[in-house]
Amino acid sequence: MENRINRRTFIKNSSLATVALSSGSLNLSVKKKNKLPQWKGFNVLDFFSPDPAKSRPQTPEMYFKWMEDWGFDFVRIPMAYPAYLKFDRSKNIRIDEIRNIDTQMTDRIEQLVYWAQKYNHHVSLNLHRAPGYCINAGFVEPYNLWTNEQALSDFCYHWEFWAKKFKDTSSKKISFDLLNEPSWRDDMNDQLGKKTKLEPEMYRKLILAAYNTIKGVNKKHLIIADGNNVGNDVITGISDLEVGQSCRGYTPSIISHYKASWVYKDPESLPVPVWPGKVGDQNLSRKMLEDRFQPWIDLKNSGTGVHCGECGCFNKTPHAVFLAWFKDLLGILSENGIGFALWEFDGSFGLLNSGRSDVDYENFQGQKLDRKLLTLLQKV
Repeated sequence: MENRINRRTFIKNSSLATVALSSGSLNLSVKKKNKLPQWKGFNVLDFFSPDPAKSRPQTPEMYFKWMEDWGFDFVRIPMAYPAYLKFDRSKNIRIDEIRNIDTQMTDRIEQLVYWAQKYNHHVSLNLHRAPGYCINAGFVEPYNLWTNEQALSDFCYHWEFWAKKFKDTSSKKISFDLLNEPSWRDDMNDQLGKKTKLEPEMYRKLILAAYNTIKGVNKKHLIIADGNNVGNDVITGISDLEVGQSCRGYTPSIISHYKASWVYKDPESLPVPVWPGKVGDQNLSRKMLEDRFQPWIDLKNSGTGVHCGECGCFNKTPHAVFLAWFKDLLGILSENGIGFALWEFDGSFGLLNSGRSDVDYENFQGQKLDRKLLTLLQKV
């Protein structure tokens, strides 16, 4: 009887292998449900700037209601830590000022969180600028987060503050996205300077320190880490931690950031993008996107939660090209149960008031609504 069972098992397994090989695929991983919910929503940028004097107007409460009415359930709040500190802004910040939290400002962030939650949005709090690191220049950091122990300690101090602020909030309602788009930067103050992938051990050290800090406040807090190499690459060496991972939907940048002055040294010299087709020396296609996202899909299938914390397109890309590319990108994410957050709700990448010259905007309660983009977002 035992031999008969073993023979049946062998035949069954051999048949499965034959099917896999005949399909031309050597990837035998099984498609699994995403450990993270398939949240869909937006980034809101009230605290994106390190200088409150240059920040966006406060997002009105009704925006969150519109998001809910349109079928969305996720809000990511990227924060620059100097935005909620007290210090002399006429001078570069000192190390001894990095823990000077201004509770009036953090109360405003808390209000934003509660407004979003009032309309049934999961909120992702993110340090877009952390002590000693930001993907963008424009603020002089006094140290390097990746090499300075005080910077790491201060980073954890800020996360302990937010973990305690929302200590009793369910992980269904809030998560903590540790650091926006990590990378190694040769010069933090050179916007167009070289950026490279972090050594896995270096990134793990940061994640583990913040993980222990946040879980020390509430073991059930939900933690998410942005992919390595500016959010593009799957993080290795953290599979032992209960940490979701966040990818980016900006591939290729010639589409998503066409004529963006903070990305390209000579933005006006760029070739006009098309989708699909050839732009410069790049062959752009859905297959290109499928290949780019395959490691993230594999990660999701391995049991790690995956979400796309940022995606979208600057307003200089022709609208028809943007929508054609974005339909393919969102389709790949959706087919694999991965949610997304558009950068942004209101602004040059946004659903409202994006300032495109080739869009016939709909007047929606005094705002300029990109109805074609909304329809696309709702379909996936």
